[in-house]
Amino acid sequence: MGHQVEIFDKGDEQGTSSAARAAAAMLAPLAESVITEPSVVKMGHYGLKRWPEILKTLNAPVFFQQNGTLILWHRQDAHEAKRFSSALKRNHGLMNYLEAPVELFGEDLQSTEPGLQGQFQQGIYLPGEGQLDNRQLLSALHATLLQNGATFHWNSPKSAEDFGASNEWLFDCRGLGAKASWEGLRGVRGEVIRLLAPEVSLTRPVRLIHPRYPIYIAPKEDHVFVIGATEIETEDLSSASVRSTLELLSAAYTVHSGFAEARILETSTQARPTLPDNLPAFRQIGPKALQINGLYRHGFLIAPAVVDAATQFISEGNHTTADSFGVSFT
Repeated sequence: MGHQVEIFDKGDEQGTSSAARAAAAMLAPLAESVITEPSVVKMGHYGLKRWPEILKTLNAPVFFQQNGTLILWHRQDAHEAKRFSSALKRNHGLMNYLEAPVELFGEDLQSTEPGLQGQFQQGIYLPGEGQLDNRQLLSALHATLLQNGATFHWNSPKSAEDFGASNEWLFDCRGLGAKASWEGLRGVRGEVIRLLAPEVSLTRPVRLIHPRYPIYIAPKEDHVFVIGATEIETEDLSSASVRSTLELLSAAYTVHSGFAEARILETSTQARPTLPDNLPAFRQIGPKALQINGLYRHGFLIAPAVVDAATQFISEGNHTTADSFGVSFT
């Protein structure tokens, strides 16, 4: 938009302290519809169309695929799978701009995802859903911003008050760093494991229905897999627990025996900034000052919608885009 941009970040150039670096970056609005609000689903559907446009503007490649999502379950979890399937069908009926879920059995499931080696006899395919490589994206954004003249200030924690009154635009996107100025903002812990599994080939994210929460396996390039699921109401960022690690790795192994010989590249824990209603929000704190927060576990899914709503406010002085997505703007 022609503005000179300065970015102040309390963390380092690699984003090692950010929830964005730890994420799996799945773009799955219908899959998420079972556990989130219609406004998030609407923003996620919008994001699926916007992400390819955004990625084309970057000067470094970012892994992106739109091969859909596969939902699987073990026989003992058939009752929970039936409930999950009913919720998907109901939500698609209410939000029919999404592609319809497809039930797969036997050979159809095997031909859709040959890498499963025939271990499952039924599943649900959600066409059109996608994912990207979040770490490649962060690097590409950084490189593109530098090329366009942006200035970065790493290891420079700031608050909105540090900048005082100014005719320049100020965007406070600090996540949990804004807790002191945003009542009800809290962190929700997530735990993620990254594996290198040369014996495993999956062509799309897989979600395994689990008694406590759906576990996801997101395949990235070069046989790297991101496995996660946990949501714990705490801002504790200590190492992953034994229980969570066992559950995630055991679930991966039951999906594909090749995970037995995988190498653990990394375990990560982060806390996602979350508002009381688990939805994102904008707050205008000055004539040209805007707080943006509460993206919760849907950051990459809804980021394009949030960005476009913010840029409309800059250029047009109104928030009809935010309103159209059902995002609070106060």
